[in-house]
Amino acid sequence: MKKERPITTLFMLSSLDGKISTGDTDKMDVDSDYRKIKGVKEGLQQYYEIEKTTDMHFLITGKVMAKKCESLDVNNRKDNPAKISINCIIVDSKNLSRHGVEYLLKKFNSLTVVTANREHPAFQLTQKDSKLAVIYYSKKINFINLFNKLKDDYGIKRLTIQSGSTINAELLRKGLVDHVSLVIAPCLIGGKDKSSLVGGESFHGPKELSGIKSLKLKECNVLKNSYLHLKYDVMN
Repeated sequence: MKKERPITTLFMLSSLDGKISTGDTDKMDVDSDYRKIKGVKEGLQQYYEIEKTTDMHFLITGKVMAKKCESLDVNNRKDNPAKISINCIIVDSKNLSRHGVEYLLKKFNSLTVVTANREHPAFQLTQKDSKLAVIYYSKKINFINLFNKLKDDYGIKRLTIQSGSTINAELLRKGLVDHVSLVIAPCLIGGKDKSSLVGGESFHGPKELSGIKSLKLKECNVLKNSYLHLKYDVMN
Protein backbone atom coordinates (compact mmCIF):
# COMPACT_ATOMS: atom_id res chain seq x y z
CA MET A 1 0.00 0.00 0.00
CA LYS A 2 1.31 3.43 -0.95
CA LYS A 3 2.37 5.49 2.05
CA GLU A 4 0.46 8.71 2.69
CA ARG A 5 3.49 10.19 4.44
CA PRO A 6 7.22 10.51 3.77
CA ILE A 7 9.51 7.51 4.17
CA THR A 8 11.33 8.31 7.39
CA THR A 9 14.74 7.51 8.86
CA LEU A 10 15.74 8.14 12.46
CA PHE A 11 19.40 9.18 12.23
CA MET A 12 21.33 9.64 15.47
CA LEU A 13 24.76 9.58 17.09
CA SER A 14 24.75 7.47 20.25
CA SER A 15 27.15 6.10 22.82
CA LEU A 16 27.29 2.32 23.19
CA ASP A 17 24.88 2.55 26.15
CA GLY A 18 22.34 4.52 24.09
CA LYS A 19 23.01 8.05 25.35
CA ILE A 20 22.56 10.95 22.92
CA SER A 21 23.82 13.58 25.36
CA THR A 22 26.91 13.75 27.57
CA GLY A 23 25.12 15.33 30.53
CA ASP A 24 21.85 16.53 32.05
CA THR A 25 22.36 20.26 31.38
CA ASP A 26 22.00 22.24 28.15
CA LYS A 27 25.68 23.17 28.25
CA MET A 28 26.65 19.56 27.58
CA ASP A 29 26.29 18.19 24.07
CA VAL A 30 27.92 15.39 22.10
CA ASP A 31 28.81 17.63 19.13
CA SER A 32 31.16 19.71 21.24
CA ASP A 33 32.00 17.32 24.09
CA TYR A 34 33.05 14.33 21.99
CA ARG A 35 35.75 16.51 20.41
CA LYS A 36 37.43 16.70 23.82
CA ILE A 37 37.54 12.97 24.62
CA LYS A 38 40.57 10.92 23.63
CA GLY A 39 39.53 7.73 21.88
CA VAL A 40 36.25 9.30 20.73
CA LYS A 41 37.29 12.53 18.99
CA GLU A 42 39.51 10.72 16.47
CA GLY A 43 36.61 9.08 14.63
CA LEU A 44 33.86 11.66 15.16
CA GLN A 45 34.16 13.22 11.70
CA GLN A 46 32.81 10.01 10.18
CA TYR A 47 29.40 10.78 11.70
CA TYR A 48 29.30 14.17 9.96
CA GLU A 49 30.32 12.61 6.67
CA ILE A 50 27.44 10.14 6.94
CA GLU A 51 25.10 12.98 7.93
CA LYS A 52 25.83 14.66 4.59
CA THR A 53 24.26 11.66 2.82
CA THR A 54 20.90 11.91 4.63
CA ASP A 55 17.67 13.30 3.15
CA MET A 56 17.23 16.88 1.95
CA HIS A 57 14.45 17.36 4.51
CA PHE A 58 15.03 16.77 8.20
CA LEU A 59 13.00 17.15 11.37
CA ILE A 60 14.47 18.42 14.63
CA THR A 61 13.19 20.20 17.76
CA GLY A 62 13.56 23.76 18.95
CA LYS A 63 14.70 22.39 22.30
CA VAL A 64 17.73 20.84 20.65
CA MET A 65 18.57 23.92 18.59
CA ALA A 66 18.28 26.23 21.60
CA LYS A 67 20.64 24.21 23.82
CA LYS A 68 23.18 26.54 25.42
CA CYS A 69 26.24 24.70 24.17
CA GLU A 70 29.06 25.58 21.80
CA SER A 71 27.61 24.01 18.67
CA LEU A 72 23.97 25.15 19.00
CA ASP A 73 22.44 27.99 21.11
CA VAL A 74 20.79 29.59 18.06
CA ASN A 75 18.93 32.15 20.20
CA ASN A 76 22.20 33.82 21.15
CA ARG A 77 24.54 33.24 18.20
CA LYS A 78 25.96 36.36 16.56
CA ASP A 79 27.84 34.72 13.67
CA ASN A 80 26.64 34.47 10.10
CA PRO A 81 26.18 30.73 9.50
CA ALA A 82 27.35 29.01 6.36
CA LYS A 83 24.34 28.20 4.20
CA ILE A 84 23.31 24.54 4.12
CA SER A 85 21.14 23.31 1.24
CA ILE A 86 18.85 21.42 3.60
CA ASN A 87 15.18 22.01 4.38
CA CYS A 88 14.58 22.10 8.13
CA ILE A 89 11.30 21.18 9.82
CA ILE A 90 11.49 22.24 13.45
CA VAL A 91 9.01 21.24 16.15
CA ASP A 92 8.85 23.99 18.74
CA SER A 93 6.45 25.68 21.13
CA LYS A 94 8.50 27.98 23.34
CA ASN A 95 12.23 27.34 22.93
CA LEU A 96 13.07 29.52 19.92
CA SER A 97 13.27 33.31 20.07
CA ARG A 98 12.76 35.59 17.07
CA HIS A 99 16.54 35.81 16.74
CA GLY A 100 16.75 32.02 16.80
CA VAL A 101 14.24 31.71 13.96
CA GLU A 102 16.08 34.37 11.95
CA TYR A 103 19.38 32.57 12.50
CA LEU A 104 17.91 29.27 11.25
CA LEU A 105 16.52 31.04 8.17
CA LYS A 106 20.06 32.14 7.35
CA LYS A 107 21.41 28.63 7.91
CA PHE A 108 18.95 26.44 6.00
CA ASN A 109 17.49 26.46 2.51
CA SER A 110 13.98 26.64 4.01
CA LEU A 111 12.42 26.48 7.46
CA THR A 112 9.07 25.06 8.52
CA VAL A 113 8.09 25.66 12.14
CA VAL A 114 5.54 23.25 13.63
CA THR A 115 3.97 24.63 16.78
CA ALA A 116 1.00 24.61 19.14
CA ASN A 117 1.86 28.11 20.37
CA ARG A 118 -0.17 30.84 18.67
CA GLU A 119 2.33 33.43 19.95
CA HIS A 120 5.39 31.74 18.45
CA PRO A 121 7.79 34.37 17.01
CA ALA A 122 7.82 32.56 13.66
CA PHE A 123 4.36 33.99 12.94
CA GLN A 124 5.85 37.50 12.91
CA LEU A 125 8.31 36.56 10.17
CA THR A 126 6.21 34.57 7.71
CA GLN A 127 5.23 37.63 5.63
CA LYS A 128 8.85 38.84 5.53
CA ASP A 129 10.52 35.65 4.35
CA SER A 130 9.07 33.30 1.76
CA LYS A 131 11.42 30.52 2.91
CA LEU A 132 9.54 30.31 6.23
CA ALA A 133 6.29 28.39 6.77
CA VAL A 134 4.36 27.72 9.97
CA ILE A 135 2.16 24.68 10.61
CA TYR A 136 -0.05 25.41 13.60
CA TYR A 137 -2.02 23.04 15.84
CA SER A 138 -4.43 24.66 18.27
CA LYS A 139 -3.95 22.15 21.11
CA LYS A 140 -1.29 19.48 20.58
CA ILE A 141 0.79 18.60 17.56
CA ASN A 142 -0.75 15.66 15.74
CA PHE A 143 2.26 13.91 14.24
CA ILE A 144 0.25 11.52 12.06
CA ASN A 145 -1.57 14.49 10.52
CA LEU A 146 1.70 16.43 10.29
CA PHE A 147 3.52 13.70 8.39
CA ASN A 148 0.59 13.31 5.99
CA LYS A 149 0.60 17.08 5.46
CA LEU A 150 4.34 17.14 4.80
CA LYS A 151 3.83 14.79 1.89
CA ASP A 152 0.48 16.04 0.57
CA ASP A 153 1.04 19.80 0.93
CA TYR A 154 4.83 20.09 0.78
CA GLY A 155 5.68 17.18 -1.52
CA ILE A 156 8.20 15.66 0.90
CA LYS A 157 8.83 12.04 -0.01
CA ARG A 158 11.71 11.26 2.36
CA LEU A 159 12.44 12.69 5.79
CA THR A 160 15.35 12.29 8.22
CA ILE A 161 14.46 12.58 11.91
CA GLN A 162 17.05 13.98 14.32
CA SER A 163 14.89 14.86 17.30
CA GLY A 164 15.16 14.28 21.05
CA SER A 165 14.33 11.17 23.03
CA THR A 166 10.72 12.12 23.87
CA ILE A 167 9.65 12.80 20.30
CA ASN A 168 11.68 9.81 19.08
CA ALA A 169 9.54 7.63 21.35
CA GLU A 170 6.27 9.19 20.21
CA LEU A 171 7.10 8.82 16.52
CA LEU A 172 8.23 5.21 16.96
CA ARG A 173 5.15 4.23 18.94
CA LYS A 174 2.86 5.82 16.35
CA GLY A 175 4.52 3.79 13.61
CA LEU A 176 5.99 6.87 11.91
CA VAL A 177 9.60 5.67 11.70
CA ASP A 178 10.54 3.31 8.86
CA HIS A 179 14.30 3.03 9.25
CA VAL A 180 16.98 3.62 11.87
CA SER A 181 20.49 4.75 10.94
CA LEU A 182 22.62 4.78 14.07
CA VAL A 183 26.27 5.77 14.45
CA ILE A 184 27.73 4.27 17.62
CA ALA A 185 30.57 6.17 19.29
CA PRO A 186 33.07 4.03 21.22
CA CYS A 187 32.21 5.23 24.72
CA LEU A 188 30.03 4.51 27.74
CA ILE A 189 28.41 7.56 29.35
CA GLY A 190 25.92 6.31 31.94
CA GLY A 191 23.70 8.48 34.14
CA LYS A 192 19.99 7.96 34.70
CA ASP A 193 19.12 11.58 33.87
CA LYS A 194 20.94 11.79 30.54
CA SER A 195 18.92 11.66 27.31
CA SER A 196 18.72 8.27 25.62
CA LEU A 197 17.96 7.41 22.03
CA VAL A 198 14.34 6.71 22.95
CA GLY A 199 12.67 8.18 26.02
CA GLY A 200 9.02 8.90 26.72
CA GLU A 201 6.70 7.16 29.14
CA SER A 202 7.85 3.76 30.38
CA PHE A 203 5.72 0.70 29.78
CA HIS A 204 3.92 -0.42 32.94
CA GLY A 205 2.79 -3.97 32.24
CA PRO A 206 2.86 -6.96 29.86
CA LYS A 207 -0.17 -5.67 27.92
CA GLU A 208 1.97 -2.81 26.62
CA LEU A 209 4.66 -5.03 25.10
CA SER A 210 3.08 -4.53 21.69
CA GLY A 211 4.49 -0.99 21.82
CA ILE A 212 8.04 -2.33 21.58
CA LYS A 213 9.32 -2.02 18.01
CA SER A 214 11.38 -4.90 16.69
CA LEU A 215 14.11 -4.17 14.15
CA LYS A 216 15.57 -5.99 11.17
CA LEU A 217 19.29 -5.40 10.67
CA LYS A 218 20.11 -4.32 7.11
CA GLU A 219 23.74 -3.23 7.41
CA CYS A 220 26.52 -3.25 10.00
CA ASN A 221 29.52 -1.20 8.94
CA VAL A 222 32.68 -1.16 11.02
CA LEU A 223 34.17 2.34 10.73
CA LYS A 224 37.59 3.64 11.71
CA ASN A 225 38.55 4.34 15.32
CA SER A 226 36.11 1.74 16.72
CA TYR A 227 32.95 3.47 15.46
CA LEU A 228 30.02 1.46 14.07
CA HIS A 229 27.25 2.39 11.64
CA LEU A 230 24.11 0.30 12.04
CA LYS A 231 21.11 0.37 9.70
CA TYR A 232 17.77 -1.21 10.58
CA ASP A 233 14.27 -1.48 9.18
CA VAL A 234 11.57 -0.87 11.77
CA MET A 235 9.00 -3.70 11.80
CA ASN A 236 5.85 -1.56 11.97
